[in-house]
Amino acid sequence: MSDGDGPRSVAVMWELRSLHRYQVITDLSVAGVFGALMLAVELSTRVWPVDVVSAVLLVMAMSAALAVRRLEPGVALALAWVGAVLQMVFGRQPSPTDVAIFAVLYTAAAYGTRRVFWAGFASSLVGAVVIAVYLVVLGRGQEELLQPSVLFSIVAILLAAAFALVLAWVTGALARTAMRAAATSRAQRLAEAETIAEQERVRIARDMHDVVAHSLAVVIAQADGARYAAAADPQAATSALATISSTARAALTDVRQLLTQLRHSQADGPQPTLADLDTLYAQVRAAGVALTVDIDPAPPGEPPAAIQLAVFRILQEALTNALRHGTDRRVDVHLGWLPDRVELSVRNARGETAAVPSAPGGHGLIGMRERAQLVGGTFAADVDGPWFVVRATMPIGVPA
Repeated sequence: MSDGDGPRSVAVMWELRSLHRYQVITDLSVAGVFGALMLAVELSTRVWPVDVVSAVLLVMAMSAALAVRRLEPGVALALAWVGAVLQMVFGRQPSPTDVAIFAVLYTAAAYGTRRVFWAGFASSLVGAVVIAVYLVVLGRGQEELLQPSVLFSIVAILLAAAFALVLAWVTGALARTAMRAAATSRAQRLAEAETIAEQERVRIARDMHDVVAHSLAVVIAQADGARYAAAADPQAATSALATISSTARAALTDVRQLLTQLRHSQADGPQPTLADLDTLYAQVRAAGVALTVDIDPAPPGEPPAAIQLAVFRILQEALTNALRHGTDRRVDVHLGWLPDRVELSVRNARGETAAVPSAPGGHGLIGMRERAQLVGGTFAADVDGPWFVVRATMPIGVPA
């Protein structure tokens, strides 16, 4: 067995032998019935006071070992040895009471700690030797012990006792292996379920950030523009309010879908595709951004849905950062759909003293990097002179 004596091993074995109330009651009941029956058997052939005392002590020791064999295997093993020693001290012959030893060896191997496990194995071997010597020596003279037939009897009894005792221990060891395998399987299933749940939470949080951050950035930009244009151009203010309304409604729909997935663990709802990029560009331009989009080469076919989603979300977050942090309203987008990959870059002017759009640990850059990595791509965000540039490369294989 490989379990050590550290806290982890102790915790594992305590879990394996932790008993329900009905199991404790069952063990105590079995021990009580066993003790009553064995006491009746032992006393039925005993007349002398010494025999009665030895019978009572033997039955008490073996019954106590049975009672605690699963709760405290080490204590049960010690009690079984106490009973065996009492039996030899009083010169008693083997009796049905000794059956308890097999149950104790089984539980020592199945439920005991590492020390108790190997103590049970050692007890099996030592007990076989003790039984063989005790049974042959008992009632024989010194001259008889040297005869070949007696030596043969010792060997035969030793082999038989070792087989019986070790068999009980091995059966417990097999049960221990099965219980540990079941516990490991349960722990693995629990860990897998927690991992899946965590991945789902991260995915929903990432989608929530992309939707809310972009929508709020557009709303804020439109609201600021409407406030300044209200006096000079009422029509511009009306147009800005219309953009705010449509953007907020679209964001509300997306948020409701995400919350539905989170609440009911449903499958993914409708995800944005390349066809939705025109709407995204229109929202950004409506916010006052001078957006230039260059697609060269164009997609040779229909890219995988995962790639389309990653491209949309990365562009959405990059444009949101440009809208929030750019020093002017110039933004350049480039998409290159090559046969085996798509190359994406977003460049916005930041000015000589403007800060980087998002700190290295910010959610925006982290989300874009995760989007690219989830489809096997790479991501980089860097300052290039007066520009802040976001670049991503994602493999697409053979277009569908």
